[in-house]
Amino acid sequence: MSRVLVARLDSLGDVLLAGPAIRAVAATGEVTVLCSTQGAPAARMLPGVSDVIVWNSPWIVAAAPSVEPADIEQLVSALRGFDEAVILTSFHQSPLPLALLLRLAGVSKITGASVDYAGSLLDVRLRPGEDLAENQPEPERALAIAAAAGFALPERDDGRLAVKPPPDVHRLTGSGPFLVVHPGADAPARTWPADHHAELVRLLAEAGRRVLVTGAAGEKALTAAVAGRWGEDFGGRLTLPELAGVLAGADAVVVGNTGPAHLAAAVGTPVVSLFSPVVPAIKWAPYGVTCVLLGDQDAPCKDSRARICPIPGHPCLSRTTPKDVVAALSPLLQ
Repeated sequence: MSRVLVARLDSLGDVLLAGPAIRAVAATGEVTVLCSTQGAPAARMLPGVSDVIVWNSPWIVAAAPSVEPADIEQLVSALRGFDEAVILTSFHQSPLPLALLLRLAGVSKITGASVDYAGSLLDVRLRPGEDLAENQPEPERALAIAAAAGFALPERDDGRLAVKPPPDVHRLTGSGPFLVVHPGADAPARTWPADHHAELVRLLAEAGRRVLVTGAAGEKALTAAVAGRWGEDFGGRLTLPELAGVLAGADAVVVGNTGPAHLAAAVGTPVVSLFSPVVPAIKWAPYGVTCVLLGDQDAPCKDSRARICPIPGHPCLSRTTPKDVVAALSPLLQ
């Protein structure tokens, strides 16, 4: 079995979206994933992954690390011995810097998608907008890149997102049905206002729904404010596998465009997606599960890729009310 490196250098959610493509490669190859520190916990949860190499790319990660010769030399050394590499990128990213390092490491076959002339850096090159459609979900884009390299999903694989079975978290959640509200995101432009989240939790609790509020360790103040006296604050309490278990047990999840939205999709839980149009929903909305998309997808910030909202008042999301979310949840809970 050949040793194949699959690279996805950005965030946790992007690594989860690469899961179907990784399974396609793993059907006939032994897969090592190259990813960032942020993406590594997700990579370790993906079926088909044999090993993970963690490296923070100066041209992908924000905030970008400096370029250090010793760091580059160490990476090139770690990349030696692979039979081939598949570089997964989004439309705004180039595979060529990594392809150069892979060439220095002696990797003989490299596949990627590049709008720029690749010269001798790519053996298989897809041209975005020509032989690679751009207006498609990220998992399907990644699968197309893997297919160009000669890898396809087995017939029994439906191509949805998936993770390894999460741990039993009943000791944390207790018994009985519950909803999850996840208020945080790594970009402020993608967050629904905290007071809207808090009001949503209150409305759901008053309607007899139990609500768990989840978030990372750095979001404890946010989750505490959102949970208030109406919800249960799980901020900073869960590992990523435990979060997967909590999301798997939920009746539905309310979340923005952030990694846990894709984790919810990977465990098959319906999502109400509070989606800011700074990036296209067709590419990054929760994939393969029942999803209700909220937010003005034609707001002036559309396709801006802004991390900080450029429009006063954050209208794309702030105009969505807590009652709108309650209404969106209703069909998911029947």
